[in-house]
Amino acid sequence: MKKVTSIFLTLAVAASCALSAPLTAQAAQAAQAEIVNSVSFRGKPSVNGSFIRYLKKGEKVAVLSQPNAYWFQVKDGEGVIGYISAQSKYTQVTETAVRETAAAPASSGGNAVVVNSVSFRTSPSTSAERIRYLKSGEAVTVIGKPNSYWYQVKDSSGVTGYTSTSSHYIKLTDGEAVQAPVSAPVSNPVSVPASSPAAAVGSTAVIENVVAAGMGYLGTPYEYGSSRSTTATFDCSDLIRQMFIDGAGLTLPADSRRQGAYVKQLGTDSKSLSQLKRGDLLFFMSYKGSSASNYSSVNKDTATITHVALYLGDGQILHTYSKASGGVRIDRIGGNHWEHRFLYGGSVMN
Repeated sequence: MKKVTSIFLTLAVAASCALSAPLTAQAAQAAQAEIVNSVSFRGKPSVNGSFIRYLKKGEKVAVLSQPNAYWFQVKDGEGVIGYISAQSKYTQVTETAVRETAAAPASSGGNAVVVNSVSFRTSPSTSAERIRYLKSGEAVTVIGKPNSYWYQVKDSSGVTGYTSTSSHYIKLTDGEAVQAPVSAPVSNPVSVPASSPAAAVGSTAVIENVVAAGMGYLGTPYEYGSSRSTTATFDCSDLIRQMFIDGAGLTLPADSRRQGAYVKQLGTDSKSLSQLKRGDLLFFMSYKGSSASNYSSVNKDTATITHVALYLGDGQILHTYSKASGGVRIDRIGGNHWEHRFLYGGSVMN
C-alpha cells in the first residue's frame, strides 16, 4: 500500500507541476492501472462530462495524467481516452515507468504534500488568523495533530501553523500516521438515533470534511437500495449517510425520510433555499414534470420525501439519483425540476 500511495502522490504532484498536461513519451510513460470497482468513464474531468461507459472491475487502463485531485485521464484497452475518479477504491495503479530525466517536484522535503490549496492558520480553528494559503504541491512537515480535524505543520520557511487533516487538502508522504492526543475525538462513527440530538460538531472545518468526503465519491455508480456496508454503489440517502460518517464521525438515519424527520427534530429546517448553508441537507418530492405548474397543486407540507442531497452553496447540490445520470454528481438547483420539487432543508449539526 505504501508503494501505491507513493505512486498516487507522485502522479498528483507531477500533474500539478506540469499544469495538468497529459504525460507523454517525452516526460514519462503512462502508468498502468486496474479498475478495482466499476466506475464512470467520462469525456471530461467532471460529473457533467459526457458519459462514455462504465469501466468494469478488473479492466486494465493506462493513466495518462491527473488534472486535479478528483480525476485521472486514462486510456482503455480499445484506445479510448477519458476520465475516471482518482479514488483508490476505483483505480489501483499497478505499474509505472517514469523516465529518469523526469523533473522532480518543485517542493521537496517534509513528510506531507499539499494536494489542493488550503488555509494555513495560527491555531486549529477556522476563526483563527490565516497566515497564508499553502499551495498545491508544496511540501510541509506534520509535527502534531491536536484533534481529528487539524494538523500542526511547519512549512519550508520554518513557519509553524495549522491546516485541515482532510485528504482532499493534504497527504502524508512517509506512510506514518500522526497520532492525535488521547483527548481528541475518536474517529469511529457515532451512532445517533433519529430521536437524539446531533453531536455539537457544526464547525466549518467539519462541514468541509463532509464535503471533501462526498467529492471523493464523484462518479460512484448509483444503485437503488444500495448496501450500507459498502461504498461500491450508493443511493441518495446512503451517500449522505456515508459522507457524514467519513467527514464528521456522525451516523445519520439510513433513509431520506428519516433523515428529513431528523432535521425537523433538530429544528434547523427551512423551506427557503436562500436561508440554507453549505453542508445542509435538501429534501425533495417525486418528479412530476419539468415546469413549476406541474407542482402548483401539491401540498408540500404533506408531500413524501423521495430524495435527499447535500447543499454545496451557490445553488449547487451533491447527490446521486439514477444509473443513467452516471452516479454521484453535482447539479444546479435553480430554474429546473429540482427547485420545483424542493420541500425543505436544514442542518444535522447543532
